Amino acid sequence: MTFLDAFVLGVVEGLSEFLPISSTGHLILASALMKLQQTDGHKVFEVTIQLGAMLAVLFIYCKRLVANPELLKKLAVAFLPTGTIGFLLYKLVKSLFVPSLVSYMLILGGVAFILIEWFLKRHPASVEEVQNISYGQAFLIGLVQCLSMVPGVSRSGATIMGGLLCGLSRTAAAEFSFLLALPTMLAATAYDIYKNHAVFQASDLQNIAVGFVTSFIFAVISIKWLLRFVTSHTFVSFGIYRIAVGVLFLLFLF
Repeated sequence: MTFLDAFVLGVVEGLSEFLPISSTGHLILASALMKLQQTDGHKVFEVTIQLGAMLAVLFIYCKRLVANPELLKKLAVAFLPTGTIGFLLYKLVKSLFVPSLVSYMLILGGVAFILIEWFLKRHPASVEEVQNISYGQAFLIGLVQCLSMVPGVSRSGATIMGGLLCGLSRTAAAEFSFLLALPTMLAATAYDIYKNHAVFQASDLQNIAVGFVTSFIFAVISIKWLLRFVTSHTFVSFGIYRIAVGVLFLLFLF
C-alpha cells in the first residue's frame, strides 16, 4: 500500500462512516478497485483508521456528552446488544467480508430506506431531540445495529433506520447514530487490534497515520454536512445511491 492508497482509503472512511451507505462496504469495494488484497494487515488498517472518524465525533460532541450523563447511560444500553453479539460472533462476521455480499446488502439497505421514508409520511416523529430518547428506544436501536455486522448493511444506516422506526426525527436519529458509534466502534477496533496485533509492522505505521488523520478531517466534514442535509431532506436519496452503487459493483464484479 502506498501513501496515496492510504489517503484515498482515509477519505472514503471519513466521508462514509457516518453516512448511511456502509463505510466498511465502501472500503472493501474501493480496495477491490485499487487492486489491494484483503490481507489480515489490510483489514486491520481499515479498522484502525476508523478511530480517526471516531475522534471526529468526540471533537464535535464532547461538551454535550459531558453535560448530559443521562445520554451516556442510554448509549451504554444501546451498545449492549451489539457488544454482546459481536463478541460471540467475531469469527463469523470476519468471514463475511466479501465484495459480492457488500453489493447485495447495499441494494437491500437502499430499498429499506425508501420503504421507511414512505412509512414515515403516515407516522410523524415523536422525539425531536436526541437527549429525549427513552431507554427502551435506545435498546431497540442497539438491536437493529446488530444487523450492521453484515458488511454492506452500514452501521450508521442500521441505527438511523432503527431510530426513524422508533419515532426519532431525522436529526435526532442521525445524532444518536453518530454518538452510538463511539462505544461500538471503539470496542470493535480495540478488539480487532488485540486479535491481530501480530500482523502489524513498523512500515505500516506511516500509512495508518495518513489514513487516520485523513479520516478524521473528512469525518468532521461529513457529520456537519449530514446534519444540515437532514433538516430539509429525506433519506430517499441515500437509498437510491445505495441501490445504484450496489448494482454497479455487481456488474463490475461479475
